[in-house]
This record gives sequence, structure tokens and C-alpha cells, in this order.
Amino acid sequence: MSAADLSEFEERHHLHFNDKQLLQQAFVHRSYLNEAPDDEVLEDNERLEFLGDAILGFIVSEELFRRFPEQREGDLTNLRAALVRRETLARLAERLDLGDYLLLGHGEDESGGRQRSAILCATFEALVGAIYLEHGIDVARHFVLSQMEDELALLQEGDYGKDPKSRLQEWAQEVFGAAPRYKVVDSEGPDHARIFTIQVSILQHPWGVGRGHSKQEASQAAAAMALHRIGVNVPEYTPDPALEAQWPLPPPLPLPGTEDGLNQGKPSGR
Repeated sequence: MSAADLSEFEERHHLHFNDKQLLQQAFVHRSYLNEAPDDEVLEDNERLEFLGDAILGFIVSEELFRRFPEQREGDLTNLRAALVRRETLARLAERLDLGDYLLLGHGEDESGGRQRSAILCATFEALVGAIYLEHGIDVARHFVLSQMEDELALLQEGDYGKDPKSRLQEWAQEVFGAAPRYKVVDSEGPDHARIFTIQVSILQHPWGVGRGHSKQEASQAAAAMALHRIGVNVPEYTPDPALEAQWPLPPPLPLPGTEDGLNQGKPSGR
């Protein structure tokens, strides 16, 4: 990563680092070290990931303790797990475009490493660790909670960390008395970096389409789109105009007892 890249990142995300090497380290994947120039002294981001994971757990635990005074320890543990799981942190990393700044080995880069959930999750944790070391806990807390604003709001609305497929399943059963069906409509790329496209239908009517590096990831993305189309708050939904143009969807089905299919029949508390 060049100094210009670092400056652009800092300006874009309102983060200033006196220690530029610390910021850079947050983006160094171990696969890069074997290919780095001999005169480039770098350390991978795994130690920062370790620290960031602990800091992140503390910040989220403290915030959940404050926001949910009536919840028992077991419930708070489940909420925390929903917020710090790989899929959630990878989604936050995607919003920040952290993959664009990663230093990866050629093979890792060519196989889709910049989009891989495990790498994005680790990079987000490493960045939190770097922010903590540079600025302290208050700035780290502000950064984490501002990135998780949508997810925290969803928890307060009563959705307690259920993934999009679970939320869509409940909605479809409640409104139509039928379960969503998921179908692979396309796959591309080599076996080690295959991209799946999955369409979700209810009563044989398409409601959403999603793409991912696994069938599970693509199914979650399709469910998130379906929920978005019925007006549910879905932090997991990321618009993909190219995908939506390639797989256009018909208007949603009219819901029982309504004139149209939009913003009607949403589950209570969402």
C-alpha cells in the first residue's frame, strides 16, 4: 500500500494515524509477506487481529449491557455473538471497502481474497486493534458503534440477531403459510473461487436474488434482498445493480388482504 493509499483511507474514514506503519500493518495479509520486496519490512495483521477481537468484544459487550438492562447473561451472550460473528464483521468491512486496501499475495488475490469473508472479518478486527493502539478506547468505541449502528438498531427492534434467511422464513410462514425456496440459477469461476447466484421464491414467485462465494452466503444475500423489497430494515442488504439487471425480478405478490405487495404485512416489531 502506498502512502497515497493510506492518506486516502484516513481522509475517507476520518481517521488520522501518526504511526502510518501501524495502519498499514492492519491491511497486511500473511500471504503477502512471501512476495514483499526484500527492502520492505512488514509484519502481518494477525497480532492486531488478536487484539482487535478482544477490544471489539469488550465494546460490544459494554454497549449491549447498557442498551438491554433487562436481558439475562445468556441472552446478552447470544446478542454479542450475532454482532461479532464473521458474517457481520465481513459486511462491515465491505461497507468500508477494506478489501481495496489489502496487501495480498498474488495467489490469494487471484482467488478472490479481497472478497473472502474470513479475510475481511480479520481485517476489520485488525483495524479496530490499530485504532485502539493509536487513539485509545474512546475513539475505538466510537468507530465500532458507528459502523454497527444499523445492526444495533435491528436488535432493539426485537430481531435478536436472526439472519436474513430466518427472518424471511418467519415472514413467509406468517403471511403466506409457505416456506421460501432457494435455487442456484448460476455459478461461475474455478472450483476454489466459485461464485454462486441464488434466487429465492415464495409460492413459486421470485422475491430476491443474491450472489456469494458459497451457496449459504448467496442464499443469505437473496433473503436480504427479499426482506428489503417488502420494506424490512435489513442491514445485510447491499444493492448490486449489475446483479439486479442481470436477474430482474417481477413486482412482489399482493399480500393477503392488501392491494399491493409493498410495505404490507411486515412482522411486528420490524
